[in-house]
Amino acid sequence: MTDVTATSLGMPELPAPDYPADVRARLEADAREVIARYPDSRSALLPLLHLVQSEEGHVTRTGMRFCAETLGLTTAEVTAVATFYSMYRRRPSGDYQVGVCTNTLCAVMGGDAIFEELKAHLGVGNQETTDDGKVTLEHIECNAACDFAPVVMVNWEFFDNQTPDSARRLVDDLRAGRPVTPTRGAPLCTFKETARVLAGFPDPRPGAVEAGGGAGPASLVGLKLAKGEALPPRVVHPRGENAEADRRGTAPHDGPEPGARHLSSHDAPQQTSASDPKHPAGPVSEEGEG
Repeated sequence: MTDVTATSLGMPELPAPDYPADVRARLEADAREVIARYPDSRSALLPLLHLVQSEEGHVTRTGMRFCAETLGLTTAEVTAVATFYSMYRRRPSGDYQVGVCTNTLCAVMGGDAIFEELKAHLGVGNQETTDDGKVTLEHIECNAACDFAPVVMVNWEFFDNQTPDSARRLVDDLRAGRPVTPTRGAPLCTFKETARVLAGFPDPRPGAVEAGGGAGPASLVGLKLAKGEALPPRVVHPRGENAEADRRGTAPHDGPEPGARHLSSHDAPQQTSASDPKHPAGPVSEEGEG
């Protein structure tokens, strides 16, 4: 297969610099370990891209050249993959990738407000990095955690039930080097360390293997109903009340409480036209249509 480069298109192209000898030797040893896991070496491209990303914090031309030479691929083939997946960064980025979910549910629950707050607070736009190199901000799509909305992720670890205030404190702690603990899942580490784990190497974080992140109460309602389990109504406090419990998803939900404002529609279905004969929904009138 002919390699498609800038030179072949009539444009000048500078050769990608190589890694220093010691770095290349280390990466080659790691690459051999990764490739040995696959029956076809080209199947190792995704983890190898994570490997080179763990070296410099983003996928450089040098990294793509290394992957191509190691796997016997063209640089065009490697570039096509590296530019397709959003998990591979193509320019220098921060130690902490702070992603704010702005998909539908998170957005209406406050994700858009969180994203706007962080842009103003950090002085950066989408996919931009703070001057100290600590935080890269981006909006991201659904993280399959809708029952914890709005969700912020840092290096793909979950921070659930966030507010503009809590998200602002989060990024301030990250930039100041203060300990930050995800709501669930593995302990937090830097983006480079995360990339190496995603390349398939052992996770060095204490308790990372045992850590887990299960579905929240709202996601499990359907399963419980299917099993015939009775569900008590869940009390949902206005956001901001009992903020720590809301953030961790541990707010009480085992029955009505004094002063409860409203019930979750998941756990306390309301009357509808189909179930309430006193308020039927009649046919849509066609009067006035022209």
